[in-house]
Amino acid sequence: MSDFDIDGPVWLPTLAPSMAQYLAPNFQPMPLIPVLALLAAIFYLSGAIRLWRQGRSWSPIRTASFLIGCLAVMVVMGAGIEGYGLGMFSIFMFQQLTLMMAVPPLLVLGSPGTLLLRATPRNGLGLPALRLAIWGLRSRWGRLAIHPAFMVPLFLLSFYGVYFSGMADRLLTNWYGHVGLELVFLFAGVLFTIPLLSADPLPRRQSHLGRMIDVFAEMPLHAFFGVVIMMSTKPMVTFFSTAPASWNVDPMADQAVAGGLAWAYGELPSVLMLLYILVRWHRDEARSWVKAERKIATEGTPELDAYNDYLIQLASQPEPKRSTRS
Repeated sequence: MSDFDIDGPVWLPTLAPSMAQYLAPNFQPMPLIPVLALLAAIFYLSGAIRLWRQGRSWSPIRTASFLIGCLAVMVVMGAGIEGYGLGMFSIFMFQQLTLMMAVPPLLVLGSPGTLLLRATPRNGLGLPALRLAIWGLRSRWGRLAIHPAFMVPLFLLSFYGVYFSGMADRLLTNWYGHVGLELVFLFAGVLFTIPLLSADPLPRRQSHLGRMIDVFAEMPLHAFFGVVIMMSTKPMVTFFSTAPASWNVDPMADQAVAGGLAWAYGELPSVLMLLYILVRWHRDEARSWVKAERKIATEGTPELDAYNDYLIQLASQPEPKRSTRS
């Protein structure tokens, strides 16, 4: 195994990978993504506390969902696992799937857009921030960002484009490319999840059927991608075949684990999102049915009542006399 080298402000573990080392609090010299996640959690929690102090309601479940998503990012990107992700395909794949599939639903279900609109002050620095948020939620660019014609190709690029085009070998050799890819993964996952799960005021909202189609279209991507990786007889990413010798990692065995993760771990969040969409679809249909029944009970059905009156009038009219011949 050749010497491993990566440019930039990075910390590389010296011990062989283990669960204890993965979860050890060994931060990178520049933990950009964990810091961003911490700031997002602080801003979100401050907005929720602001509403609670004003006596206005805000869901603790949504708050917990968003904070858990931020915590997951801080652990997966900030603990010792990030150091091993610099040189192991399986760990990097686990991080990618977490950023793209596991974290975005937690963040989106927290409805950060709605909280921003409700908790931001209407004066001072809050006013331009509020206007910017409203512009982002209603603009043409926002509509384009969550349109399937944009987000699905971005999702495909994050898997097939990165690994099959050789882009990974060019970007992963330095800290900037590595962190840049991780940010792209998180960005792509959030954009894919927003139209499926978000309750925020979006520029366009898909039907439940459209959401199911998007999930079904995405689900085979991980399975096929994972199978291709597991069946490959040579390293898919040359960079990951040069892990530090002290780690005692077999590149092909590690690549097989990465493929298994892409197949199994990538499917589970999709199935959970599909179940969530089905439950919400059933709930919305039930609410629409109850609302329609209440409207009928209070207002009646004018069209049906008019038709029934017409039938009664026809039935009450005397029959015409028939002429008789002598």
